Amino acid sequence: MSREFRSTRLWHTCVVMFLIAVSTARANEPALLPYEVKAEAVFNELTPAFCWFHPRVAPLPGYGKDGRPAVVMTIQKHLAASDHYSGLFFLRTDDLGKTWTRPTEIPELAWRPGENNETIAVCDVTPGWHSPSGKLLAIGIKLRYSQKGDQLLDKPRSHECAYATYDPKSQKWTPWKMLAMPQTDAKFFLVSPGCVQWLVNADGTLLIPTYFRGPTGDDYVTTVLHCSFDGQELKYLKHCDELATAGGRGFVEPSLAHVQGTYFLTLRNDAAAYITTSSDGLHFQPVKKWTFDDGQDLGSYNTQAHWLAHSDGLFLTYTRRGANNDHIARNRAPIFVAQVDPKKLQVLRKTERALLPERGVMLGNFGATAITPDESWVTDAEYILTGKPHAKGADGTTWLGRVQWSKPNQLVK
Repeated sequence: MSREFRSTRLWHTCVVMFLIAVSTARANEPALLPYEVKAEAVFNELTPAFCWFHPRVAPLPGYGKDGRPAVVMTIQKHLAASDHYSGLFFLRTDDLGKTWTRPTEIPELAWRPGENNETIAVCDVTPGWHSPSGKLLAIGIKLRYSQKGDQLLDKPRSHECAYATYDPKSQKWTPWKMLAMPQTDAKFFLVSPGCVQWLVNADGTLLIPTYFRGPTGDDYVTTVLHCSFDGQELKYLKHCDELATAGGRGFVEPSLAHVQGTYFLTLRNDAAAYITTSSDGLHFQPVKKWTFDDGQDLGSYNTQAHWLAHSDGLFLTYTRRGANNDHIARNRAPIFVAQVDPKKLQVLRKTERALLPERGVMLGNFGATAITPDESWVTDAEYILTGKPHAKGADGTTWLGRVQWSKPNQLVK
């Protein structure tokens, strides 16, 4: 065999191996799901007294026009003191966001007096549809305020899981109830299911991500509560693995999604964002930091992230550094959406789109949910406590970001 022949054969072998490697790599990549985005204002309000905060939506299937879903948005006023919130308000649209009611205060979910001139309130609320009971269920954190608006954490259950329901037939809300938990003098001294995405199982039980801590220490631990719900009462059944890290307040504001047989949990830490998975929603793999698919850090930190689950792909909504936004506190604008590689647990950089705009101020805590098979929504509001608009355009807008899918989402019935 001549040297020239051996060299030619080696070259062909290398080419074939390279093509096989490229083909294998492409086969392991998730199929991309094209989508379009559109941001529009729900309403805007500017005042030095407060700004609107925590807008999150949930569909009421069949209660809108022409058999389509009505959509309820829960929202609160952020008052002058840090993390000082009003009682709950809500808006409603029956035509998929073409028109909205104005924010209406819910008397059953307003502040109530506590001991020693304290105020008892509920914040960080996430509403969702509970199909087995035909009720909208709102879940948040009960907390205690001093007269100055400071949060009080000196007693057990100063933070605990609060919930209320809305009956679309009677159009009535129930007052807040509190989820009874074990070990409230120790492990579950503070329980905070705030700003989380929770799931309804096929049997009607709930998986509620939450973060908690004991009477001492600054770091929170994340877990998932498995709870029953009969349309009136939420009951603790058990909780899942406890996920912890030292520093940066631990793991907080977890959000849960279920796509193609796998549960995905994203977690907030002061220094970075994290991700883990589970086959049953109760037992989780070791956590890892969020990165792009090129291995670079996602750049999300000290703020929450949420899921958009689609039958043909999993998407993350988040904020991050590196978007010409270092003038924004915690880089909390714009809000991005991008597809996730569900095996490598990375964000696919080429799919990233800016969904809600940066207009000179940070965006607050936000929500993300599926509305129809063709559309999912992300909602947020501009954090601006002034009577004048910002030079870059912020004017107290509460935003609706529409993510319009190229294929129907089979997870939405």
